[in-house]
Amino acid sequence: MKGRNTLAALFCLTLALLAGLGLHAQQKDNHFSLSARVKSRGELRAGGFKPDTLDNQRLSHFIIGSYRLTADYQRSWLELRISAQQAGVWGEDSDMLGIYEAYAKLKTKNGWFLKVGRQELNYDDQRIIGNDDWSMTAPTHDVLKLGYEGPSHKLHLLFAYNQNDEDMDNGNSYYSGGIQPHKSMQTFWYHYDTPKSLFGISLLGMNIGMQSKDSATTYYQQLVGTYMTLRPKNWVLEGSFYYQMGKEEHGIPLDAFMGSLRLTVNPKDNYSLYSGYDYLSGDKYFIVPEKGEIGSFNVIKHDKLMGFSSIYGSHHKFYGAMEFFYVNTHVNGFSPGLQNLFVGGIFNPTQKLSIEGAYHYLATATSVKKHKRGLGHEIELTLSYDIAKDINLSAGYSFMYGSKTMEYLQHVNENRRLHWAWLMIAFTPTVFSADF
Repeated sequence: MKGRNTLAALFCLTLALLAGLGLHAQQKDNHFSLSARVKSRGELRAGGFKPDTLDNQRLSHFIIGSYRLTADYQRSWLELRISAQQAGVWGEDSDMLGIYEAYAKLKTKNGWFLKVGRQELNYDDQRIIGNDDWSMTAPTHDVLKLGYEGPSHKLHLLFAYNQNDEDMDNGNSYYSGGIQPHKSMQTFWYHYDTPKSLFGISLLGMNIGMQSKDSATTYYQQLVGTYMTLRPKNWVLEGSFYYQMGKEEHGIPLDAFMGSLRLTVNPKDNYSLYSGYDYLSGDKYFIVPEKGEIGSFNVIKHDKLMGFSSIYGSHHKFYGAMEFFYVNTHVNGFSPGLQNLFVGGIFNPTQKLSIEGAYHYLATATSVKKHKRGLGHEIELTLSYDIAKDINLSAGYSFMYGSKTMEYLQHVNENRRLHWAWLMIAFTPTVFSADF
């Protein structure tokens, strides 16, 4: 009850503050809205996520929910948003209530803006930076964003600096695992595109600081890359390349990269076909202990790490819906990289119904001792139906037949036949809206 009372008090205060702003505004260009999002998803996992032992394929059945309430205030040069969220497994003894977004945005008529506070970050295809909305909690960032958005050009500069506390003892420390994914971050993003242009390009540069728990030293890693699109008539070609360098949080040098290519063809308005390939570099000396052995990242010496990290991307969107890769790590946390060859299609029998099917062939980027590179085959089927404009029902089923290499790296069940099914309903109504 404590979480519900806090949520109610928060939004009563928000309503009062925003109403006060409206009463004192001299221009009648104010807009206020209150929206809600209620999502519930039931899942059946049969080997889809690694069990604790190799000799049992255990089942897991559960329902997870996310509940969000958002207040928005807008006028010609100002935007304010306060959004609270509670998420967790049904029956879990935790309120998990927190602020999802809370920011203010100042903007000018010629496209310049300043946005400060906790906010979603979504860039390009969300491979490197995205809100990962499939996750019920969905990440947000405490960030200062400066930028310009015009008809053809967009420029964003991001600055973040996180600490554990404000006192003299803890005010200079922030280790990984906190509510924010980094101690400091500076990001440059530039995008060129026009509504009538066949070509679009983005340039991304990031400098990320992570503090080591061993030495309290902050190490910095950099990411640079590009995302491009080509859109002649009824097909779209997307390509991206990113390179990582610097040092990760333990001080080990990084030398990693990834590349992707995707072609989508739209023969008619109600269906499309797509195919593509992803390559993410991996460590050359990937070591996994045999059964019964004890292994640790810290006792294996690496001169540099070549395993690419997808940073803050929407992981569920890529590399297979069962999320074996870049959400769940291999045993001991090492990465042999990944190759993902995929093909699929989307069919819309009606405006309300969408059906998607996809196939993935997955393999490591580097060789694994005494094993082949192939990880397995994954087949996915997803259906989505709009019951109303703000009510959506969706369902999905995925099956993976893993290889001996997959069993070795993930310690999945020995029969390697992995199933995952889910059913989700989402309500996203605007509860109240007013102009004054």
